Amino acid sequence: MKSDIAIPTAPSKTADTTTAQVSMPVTGMTCAACAVSVESMVANTPGVSQANVNFATQTLQVTYNPKQVKVTDMQKALQSVGYDLIIDTENAQEIQEQTQQSHYQALKKKTLLAGLLTLPVVIIGMFLMDLPYGNWIMMALSAPVLFYFGRNFFVNAFRQARHGKANMDTLVALSTGTAFAFSVFNTLYPAFWHARGLHPHVYFEASAVVIVFILLGKLLEERAKSNTSSAIKKLIGLQPKTVWLVEGDTEREVPVSTIQKGNTLLVRAGEKVPVDGEVSFGSSFVDESMISGEPVPVAKQAGDKVFAGTINQKGSFRFVAEKVGSETLLAQIIKLVQDAQGSKAPVQKLVDKIAGIFVPIVFVLALISLTAWIILGGDNGLTQGLLAFVTVLVIACPCALGLATPTAIMVGVGKGAEQGILIKDAESLEQAYRLNALILDKTGTITEGKPVVTELVWSEEDRLRQMELSSVLLSIEQQSEHPLAEAVVRYLRDQVGSSVVLDSFESVTGNGVKASWQGHLYQIGSPKYIKAQGISLSDELSSLADTWAAAANTVIYFAEEGKAIAVLAIADKVKDTSAKAVQALQQQGIEVYMLTGDNARTAASVAQQVGIKHFQAEVMPGDKADFVKKLQGQGKVVGMVGDGINDSQALAQANVSIAMGKGSDIAIDVAKMTLITSDLQLLPKALKLSRLTVNAIRQNLFWAFIYNLIGIPIAAGVLYPFYGFLLDPMIAGAAMALSSVSVVANSLRLKAKKL
Repeated sequence: MKSDIAIPTAPSKTADTTTAQVSMPVTGMTCAACAVSVESMVANTPGVSQANVNFATQTLQVTYNPKQVKVTDMQKALQSVGYDLIIDTENAQEIQEQTQQSHYQALKKKTLLAGLLTLPVVIIGMFLMDLPYGNWIMMALSAPVLFYFGRNFFVNAFRQARHGKANMDTLVALSTGTAFAFSVFNTLYPAFWHARGLHPHVYFEASAVVIVFILLGKLLEERAKSNTSSAIKKLIGLQPKTVWLVEGDTEREVPVSTIQKGNTLLVRAGEKVPVDGEVSFGSSFVDESMISGEPVPVAKQAGDKVFAGTINQKGSFRFVAEKVGSETLLAQIIKLVQDAQGSKAPVQKLVDKIAGIFVPIVFVLALISLTAWIILGGDNGLTQGLLAFVTVLVIACPCALGLATPTAIMVGVGKGAEQGILIKDAESLEQAYRLNALILDKTGTITEGKPVVTELVWSEEDRLRQMELSSVLLSIEQQSEHPLAEAVVRYLRDQVGSSVVLDSFESVTGNGVKASWQGHLYQIGSPKYIKAQGISLSDELSSLADTWAAAANTVIYFAEEGKAIAVLAIADKVKDTSAKAVQALQQQGIEVYMLTGDNARTAASVAQQVGIKHFQAEVMPGDKADFVKKLQGQGKVVGMVGDGINDSQALAQANVSIAMGKGSDIAIDVAKMTLITSDLQLLPKALKLSRLTVNAIRQNLFWAFIYNLIGIPIAAGVLYPFYGFLLDPMIAGAAMALSSVSVVANSLRLKAKKL
């Protein structure tokens, strides 16, 4: 399957308009506001009719008129505001991955070195203020922190300003730059303030600490964001790069990208099916758990459908390709996962929106206070105005704002990890406490996820021989290729001392097996096979089989010389904790649904055992995602819990996605939460953790702004006409630091909470 990244489609003529579409990786985006900026810049380029940015995959999709605009024109437009496009169609994805990795490593190095330089500045500024040449030392150490390690803030702020835009970078650059410039002036010309009866203060530590904290916040964001595409990579990796093409009597290995509809392909034992098609020759069992989620491989023979990404077991077969490239079921799953991931906006978007409004307001207030002091302040109006201007900008520093979300998330994620709950990002924590509908997959989520023998009963007259007969049964099943045979082998291995050497063995594909030992004929198979063979059944075994089948067990008979001597029940057992977890969720007012690819009888049995009222059986992967959309359309906040590749579409579509730790890597990658022990009783704890963390984030944002809301008017001098009180810039710096300490301390309180 070819990646759709950076591969333009052929222009299509419709009426008088020629249009083309192209998907290209974008570099330089660090927040949701950046995605909006990229969209608006490209959309406003003449000749572009539509531009959409997928922030999760860092790609831009454009519909444009190639006669009016070129891809290089879009690239230049983005470069003017600090972003870039990768237009190398051959290696776009690889270049994007390398760029992201190198950016993360560079950011990590910057944060570490900036922190090392800032530490002595903080020590001198807070505890050694009388140190000889202390101001000069702090200036020398903080300058590289701002203008080397933090230069991107200033460069990006300048580029944004040129286009009339503002974001977090603007506020960081404005406040730290002003504080640094004011401190440099006070260090070089302290006499200016002494002559006016004032003591000059410096704020080198404030400007350096802000840069370090914001760098740390961006590092945490980059780390989380770098994992968003790994699920897509693994899904793409499910399809083999080469395939065996059959041409007459010859077979040759060719790239899967060259396969066309109608080609005959060969799939050997252990290989993956490369494209969708229909079996034309041969038979085998195929693991289709990526589609159905069911653990038992499916028997395939001529006329049966096979799907890309599924894994062939022990046999081999040929099939005719029917759907290739983007038409395959696997490709559709990949596209749906990409679309669902890209439709979500990070929690940081709110902070960026606030900053976009906050920045111009703060700057205008600072200018108003400066102007008011110059006009109304008398002889010292300019002096007091400058102090007020700097104080407003210093107290408005976004340090606490930058810490508000990351610190709460860090503590919340750590708390979850201690309980066996792995959390990927703030979005899942922000949404989880609001859940009112939860969808559970059956296999591997509610159940154990693998078939096991639950009961083995011998006929009354054969119970005295059961050890000998068990050895024969074990020997036969050890040679069988049927997936359920493994469950029987696992069950008998610990009970039987040793197996026997069979005289003969014959497999009847999809039905059963025959074997002989010491002149006796033995047969193992389904009720259908046993009936077709005319094997006699005792009332006792037949009654047991009917009871087990009604309870959604798979029934297998073991016969000797045309007479059934034992019956086995095989089932995917319900986890011991599932019923308690479902009850706890329902008590929290959450509607619990079960969706499964299994048959209706099994689904009904499992739902009854755990107390689920709403369930659907024989559901395909796309149906699960559609069901999530249906509930969302009813205004519900939907959670999805699954463990297989077949759940990945629904996981990506859900408001909150939760994977079982023992499930597939892809389900875990797509999901925003993972329950390490696969114990559903962790779900209520995860929802409580979400509520506590969201409360902490809200409290943090309150503390981050309360100092600004109270401090900015005081810093501007609003109390001076009434009480003669002016806020000292040093107190403003302390208030800024206190807001940060308050945010961190409030986040740490989460550690003491009980889930």
